[in-house]
Amino acid sequence: MKTRMKLRLAAVVSAACLAVAGLAIAHAADTGWNGKVEAPKYKGDMFPPWQGGANNDTVNKGFLFTVPEVDDMADFHGDIDHPKLILYIGGNYYFAVAPLVKTFEAEHPQYKGGVFVVTIPPGLEIKAMKAGGIFTVGNMSFTAKPDAFLAGLKKVKSLISDGMLVGPPVAYATNNLTIMIPKGNPGHITGLKDFGKPGVKLVMPNPAFEGIARQIEASLVKAGGKALEQKVYETGVKDGSTILTHIHHRQTPLFLMQGLADAGVTWKSEAIFQEQIGHPISNIDLPAKYNTTAIYGGAMVKDAAHPAAAKAWLSFVQTPAALKIFEHYGFKPYKK
Repeated sequence: MKTRMKLRLAAVVSAACLAVAGLAIAHAADTGWNGKVEAPKYKGDMFPPWQGGANNDTVNKGFLFTVPEVDDMADFHGDIDHPKLILYIGGNYYFAVAPLVKTFEAEHPQYKGGVFVVTIPPGLEIKAMKAGGIFTVGNMSFTAKPDAFLAGLKKVKSLISDGMLVGPPVAYATNNLTIMIPKGNPGHITGLKDFGKPGVKLVMPNPAFEGIARQIEASLVKAGGKALEQKVYETGVKDGSTILTHIHHRQTPLFLMQGLADAGVTWKSEAIFQEQIGHPISNIDLPAKYNTTAIYGGAMVKDAAHPAAAKAWLSFVQTPAALKIFEHYGFKPYKK
C-alpha cells in the first residue's frame, strides 16, 4: 500500500513539475526570452558610446557617469538645458558628429557648447517630432524639439511636402551599401547570394523605421530575385535566422562581435568607422550592379526655435570643411 501511495505521489509531483515547466516554456515563448542571465564576458569598451564623450560639446561636463550597456545614452549628444541649436540627424553618421560640431563651432563660435544632436533612425525621429520632441529613455524624460532635420533626401522632400519641414532641401553627401562581417569572416560570406544559404545568421535593419531597409531589399532582389529578399526579410525573420534591429547603426556590429550573426548590410561608412576604432569588424563591397547610392539632405523644421542656427548648419554641411570630414568615413560629396 505504501509503495502504491509513493508511486502515485511521485506521479502527481512529476505531473506538476511538467506543468510548471510547460508554463515556463510557454512564458518564454510569449516573451521571446530563451536565454539565461550570466556575467558579461566582454570588454566594456566594446559597447557604446565608442568615442569617449567626444560627441558631447558641453563645456562643463560635471560628474561623468557612463556604464556601458547599463547607463548609456549614446544617441543623444550635448547639453539639453540651454541649447542654441538642436539637430535630428540620421543615425548612420553618429560617428561624424564630433568632428562636424567641432568644425562648425570653430566657424560659428557663438554656438560653442550649445549644439544638441539626436542620432536615432530617421523614422523614430519623425515619431519624436510628432510627439512634440519629448523623449523618454529609461526613467528620464526630456524635451528636444529640432531646428533642423537631416536624413535621406527623398524623406526630407516628403516632410517638406507634409509641412513638417521648410524648403528648399539641402543635399550634401552620398553613401553606398556594404556587407558588414566579423573580422575573419567565420560565416564565409562572399556576397548577397550567400544570404540564402542554410545556416547563415543575419542581422538586418528593420523596415518599420529604417529607410536603408528598403534599399537593401532592392539590392537583394537585384542579386537573387524576389526569393532572396523573401528569404531574408520574411522567412528568415519568422524562423529566427534574421535578427531585425532597432538602432542598426550600433546593433549590427555589436551582434556580429558577440557571435550572434554572420553578416549584415549597412552603409559603407559604418563599417569604415568600426575598422578605424579597432573593432574586429570588416566588410565586403557590393558590386555596383547590386548596390544603392543614398543621397543625404536636410531642411529647417517648421517653427524652429533657432532658425538662424539651423540655416547656418545647413549651409555648413555643404562646405569643403564638412565634406572633408564626411569623406574620412567613406562618404562622397553630392553632385547634381
